[in-house]
Parts: sequence; C-alpha cells; structure tokens
Amino acid sequence: MQRTRSRNPVYFKLSHNRRSTEMIEDYVEAIQEIIREKKEAKNVDLSKYFGVSNATVNKNIKRLIKEKLATSEKYRSIYLTKKGMDLADKSNARHEILYKFLIKLGVSKKTAEEDSEGMEHHISEETLKLMKSFIASS
Repeated sequence: MQRTRSRNPVYFKLSHNRRSTEMIEDYVEAIQEIIREKKEAKNVDLSKYFGVSNATVNKNIKRLIKEKLATSEKYRSIYLTKKGMDLADKSNARHEILYKFLIKLGVSKKTAEEDSEGMEHHISEETLKLMKSFIASS
C-alpha cells in the first residue's frame, strides 16, 4: 500500500495543538447551549453536561476566564464574552458543515453526529471550505 501522508513531526505538533483547544471549544459551545435553554449557565449545569466533577469544571472555567472567553463571579452564573461567543459560533458552524458533509456522503445521522463532534476540532479551514462547497453544489 502506498503511503499517503508525511510523517513530519510538524503534523503531530499541529494535531496536539488542536487537541489542546478542543476542551475550550467544547466548553464555550456548552455554555452557549445552556444559556439558550436556561438563560444562564452554572457550574453544576456544565458538570452534568460533561459528566465531570465540579472541580474539573472550576479548573476549566478558570482557563476560559484567563483566555478572556468567559466571565464569572464566585457562586454566580457563567457568561461568554464576545470572544467566547465568536468561538462558540465558529465551532458550531464547523460542526454543522461536517455533519451535513457526512450526511451527503451517505453516513447515518447518528454516526454523522458522533463523528462530526470529534472532527470539528481538528479540521483545517481549507478542507472545511471545500466541504462547504461540496454541500452547496450537490
């Protein structure tokens, strides 16, 4: 079988960097979704959403605040900043394009939803743009 990709360490580093932003993107998406449903997001909501402890949520919220993606006061709701809302919107749009692309390929809705959730964090803008064009043209 012919090898189709380079084993260049740069690609491994790129993949690693994308994994490190995956949690951040998941959290801003979740906060946005919870706020849409409940008008506010609390740590307990995120703990239930992700199935993790309050301590894990607290750690991750601190990271979001440090990155200026969210704001929160002790024992208060969590809100996204403009930067956080933009990131959530961008991540949701990537997810939607991937989902529609997979459906166009004939993947079942359940599998398309599962696969697009992980892929959205690792796909390049170039590939995403081509997928979007493919969806629009077919």
